[in-house]
Parts: sequence; C-alpha cells; structure tokens
Amino acid sequence: MTDVVQLASDLIAAESVTPARGPVFDVLEAALVPLGFEVERSVSGDAPDGPVENLLATRGDSGAHLAFAGHVDVVPPGDGWSNGAFVPVVRDGLLHGRGAVDMKGAVAAFVAAAARVPKEAGRLTFIITGDEEGPATHGTVALIERIGARGLTPDLCVVGEPTSVAALGDMVKIGRRGSVNIWIEVPGRQGHVAYPHLADNPIPRLVAMLADLDALSLDDGSDWFQPSNLEITDISVGNPATNVIPARATARISIRFNDLQSGAALVERVTAIVHAHDRHAIVTSRISGEAFLTEPGTLSALVSSAVLEVTGRTPELSTTGGTSDARFLRALCPVVEFGLLNATMHKADEAVAIDDLHQLTDIYTRIIQRALSAAPA
Repeated sequence: MTDVVQLASDLIAAESVTPARGPVFDVLEAALVPLGFEVERSVSGDAPDGPVENLLATRGDSGAHLAFAGHVDVVPPGDGWSNGAFVPVVRDGLLHGRGAVDMKGAVAAFVAAAARVPKEAGRLTFIITGDEEGPATHGTVALIERIGARGLTPDLCVVGEPTSVAALGDMVKIGRRGSVNIWIEVPGRQGHVAYPHLADNPIPRLVAMLADLDALSLDDGSDWFQPSNLEITDISVGNPATNVIPARATARISIRFNDLQSGAALVERVTAIVHAHDRHAIVTSRISGEAFLTEPGTLSALVSSAVLEVTGRTPELSTTGGTSDARFLRALCPVVEFGLLNATMHKADEAVAIDDLHQLTDIYTRIIQRALSAAPA
C-alpha cells in the first residue's frame, strides 16, 4: 500500500516551481509503475511558455473510465518559511512544504487510493501537468490533445484542486467563472508641460475610459454563478520627468465572468468604450477560459456521497474562486473539483493536516470504486 504522507513528502521535496520538469515527475512515475500504470512523459511547447513536462498514466483497458487531473508544479516559495519550502516537515499534526495542499497532497492521496483498488476494477487515468500555475499554454491542453489522439477519453474526471474552505469536504466545485485580461494603450504626443498646446496628454483619456469601465455593472449573476466583475489591475505611464507630458499611457483590466457572458463579447464591449474616448487606442486581450458548469448529477452526487460517508459533511456545490485546468478538461467529459483545504495555498508555511490526507485518500478510494463500478456515461 502507498503511504500517502511519505509520497506527499517526497513530492514536496522535489522542487518544482512552475514550469516543473524532471525530479517531481520521477517521484510520481516511481509511485505509479508498481501499481500497474503505463506512464508516458512528454515535453511540449517552446519559449516563452514552454517547454513544459506532462505525464499521462493509464491502467486498465475496459470498463468504466475515471480520470484524475492535477499538477505538480508550484508557485515560487517566497520568504518567511519556518523551514525550507522544499524540506517537508511534520509538525503538530501538519505536513509543511510548498505544494502540500496545492496540490501535491491531493496527487499523493489519489495515488494511494488507486493502490487500494484492483487493476481489474476498471480504467484509471492520471492527467498531470507541470504548468498549471504558469501560462498553462502547453500543459493540460497538450495532454488533452494526446488523450484524443490515443482514444483515451474518460467518462468522468475529478480534479484535485484544494476546494475545501473551513473543513475537508465542505465544498465541491462544479464549475468556474471565465477569465479575460485586457490591455489598453492610449497614444499621445510628448512635450513640455509649459506648452501643452504642442503636446497631447494621453492620461486624461485613459482615466476617463477607466472610469466608464469601472462603472460598468455587467450582470447580477445567474443560478449557479455570482455576478461578473471587472477590476482595474494596473495603470502605467512610466514617466520619470516632472516637466514632460508623456507619449503614452497604459492600463490592464481583468474580468471574471459567469455563464451569462462570453470572453469575446466582453472584449468587444470594452473595446467600444475605449474607442469612444480615443479611436487610436490599442486594445489587446487574452481569454484564459470561458465559464462552465457541470450540472449537478451523477458525478457530483458520487463525490458528495463519498465525502459524507468519510467526513459526515454534505459539501456545498459551488462555482466560486479562480480558474483551474478544469476549464480545459470539461471539453473531455463531466468534471468536478475536490481536494484539500485552500487556506494556506500560495502562502509561506503552506501545510496540510495529516488526518486530512488520510481522509482524502478514503474519499478518493470510494470515488474510484463507485465510478468504476458504474456503466460508462
């Protein structure tokens, strides 16, 4: 049987700041092969967003097919750790280390759960990327292409992101809002502040368009989603001189949106407001993902019942929080997210309760057993 705490510790010790490559995948492969998984590791993409290492592990060739998806890359450790960020330490019932909850602990728990289920029970697939915390251009997207090429599309998928809030099992994510970032560049004409008629100051126009954008009320939310929100996340002029009118001014906005909106329509709406103030302004955008919802049903009920049996809690079904790779995986099959407490993710002294690791392994075991005993969706 796989020791979930030891495997989580080994994964933490394999430093894997995004994009992760090499040692952390060695640890995972070494844990999966003895369990009967065929492991395929690949490197995708070129600079600036690549190269990225990914892992696809499969076991079984018939019956219902369940996938577990996640990542072994982590955000940079930052300062303020009681011990080294990549030195796993158990203290006061907690396992400390970068990635303990986001999400090496969940990866270890699912491997440990798979070890409890006979190979003959059905088909299991691990979809693991080294670039979820980064641009995510060549991570899960590349794995999905590989899955399609090999005819390995699963019936159901569980993503092990840390979804729990106050106690393990209090929340399951059945969808996520979409995300789009938009950059605005307003051109002007540089000149001396004492001779404004010989220059063109872009800042007032930028301020006016941002005021209109900030005043927007996009919607009031929908049945499963909170209202969409637009936030101004950066304003820059970069003018070191006190007596010069600048030649340009820029800003960035971020919109998190629900299923009443689309990324492309929001970009068009923002562009129209910007060009109403300055038709020469340049608007560029990047849509990270559209809003999606896995309607409550077979998969969410399966996960919720496993959580209830182990923890005594009935999880809230939610679409809150930021984006995850579930936004890509939903193109394959029904997908929900369930994992550890998210209170310490991305923080110094990130930590997971040892008891939670064991309970999560129990929950994942039940999910695997029930998913593989069901008829394919």
